[in-house]
Amino acid sequence: MRLLAIGKSGGKSPEMEIFARYAKRIRPELTLAEFTDGVGSPAEIKRREADALLGALKPDEFVIALDLGGQTPTSEALAAQLAGWQGRAKKLAFVIGGAEGLDAALLTRAGATLSLGALTWPHMLVRAMLAEQLYRAQTILTGHPYHRAGRP
Repeated sequence: MRLLAIGKSGGKSPEMEIFARYAKRIRPELTLAEFTDGVGSPAEIKRREADALLGALKPDEFVIALDLGGQTPTSEALAAQLAGWQGRAKKLAFVIGGAEGLDAALLTRAGATLSLGALTWPHMLVRAMLAEQLYRAQTILTGHPYHRAGRP
């Protein structure tokens, strides 16, 4: 599994440490490819970032775009979706855009869109949150006790 993200982490940050902790637990391990922020008008930024991301995607990858307009599943529903995506026998590639969001060309390429909610999150934190949710989804699928479905 790969995560392609706009923006450079700039080294060791608390957010990247959290991302790394969960990415290593995921099977196959979640790898990260970072891309430079686009420059220009908002439309030009989105186009340039989409060009970079689309150029890095492999033809056999199933793309899941993180987008405000995407589905907001529960952790259990995400686990079911993850199992379905992995059952397609394609490699998975999650994509996080820059501050302007994702260009329509990238959303068209995506086989699915996912949202972490209506709140705006820092992009570096989204990486960690996605990695944790993918790890949680895998533990749900394997029956591992990491996820607790009951409420107190």
